[in-house]
Amino acid sequence: MALFIPLLSGFLAAFIGIIPPGLINMTAAKINLKEGKKNALWFVVGAVFVIFFQVYLAVLFARVIDNRPDVLTLLREVGFVIFSILTIYFLFIAKEPIAKKSKIKKSSKKSRFFLGMLLSGLNFFPIPYYVVVSVTLASYNLFEFQNNIIFTFVFGSVLGSFAALYSYIGFFGRIEKKTDYLMRNMNTIIGSITGLIAIVTLFNILSYYFG
Repeated sequence: MALFIPLLSGFLAAFIGIIPPGLINMTAAKINLKEGKKNALWFVVGAVFVIFFQVYLAVLFARVIDNRPDVLTLLREVGFVIFSILTIYFLFIAKEPIAKKSKIKKSSKKSRFFLGMLLSGLNFFPIPYYVVVSVTLASYNLFEFQNNIIFTFVFGSVLGSFAALYSYIGFFGRIEKKTDYLMRNMNTIIGSITGLIAIVTLFNILSYYFG
């Protein structure tokens, strides 16, 4: 039971972080549509392989800063500024993205595996994301920076990432019909999420200084 919470937390954090339409999951879905399920799964395996190391490094970094309240507070303040700027940008400045059809040529399983690794490696969002998630969970006593718990959390994140990406492969027919709608409203969706995160971060900062 002690390991179930970090396993579930890692799974949910990964699933929530990947399920919004993005480059990796939409590429997996399109490879499935153009080249078949096997190539798409190889792409997913490559992406998840990199995610494993990203999450592990993020949690190790979070373990270091968790013992430094001053650093943690500074990161929260920086995060609040960044998320506030992103919220303003996506809600009031950014133009509506236009969905474009991309052609994907038939490729080997090996090339799709390395393509998954490449796109996942170019995505730096998971590292700060999992730093915030693990530190937040630790602040509510739902996570401890012990080796067995860390590996359980990372394993849960891998499972959640695979499940989210696989859902795009399995249900791409439904997702494809909603792609235009999602693209038109993507700025609002992202802006709302970053705005919510900014509010929560501000609350944590005020609690630290006045709580």
